[in-house]
Amino acid sequence: MNIFRRPHYNSEITNFIEEMRHKKPTLEAEQRAGRALLWDKHLDRETQDEFKQARVAQQPYVYQTQVK
Repeated sequence: MNIFRRPHYNSEITNFIEEMRHKKPTLEAEQRAGRALLWDKHLDRETQDEFKQARVAQQPYVYQTQVK
């Protein structure tokens, strides 16, 4: 008998997630589709470079009026 072996334990959260996956097998696919709407986008490198070049430097204290 191994004295370091522990009985298998699942937290309440793990049980909840497993139960939710069992009840709704399409959940992971729906999550991936939702993520694709907002996050998984193809970036145009040229446009990104143009945005970086057009950026105006911010003054050290934003709310101070500009002194010329």
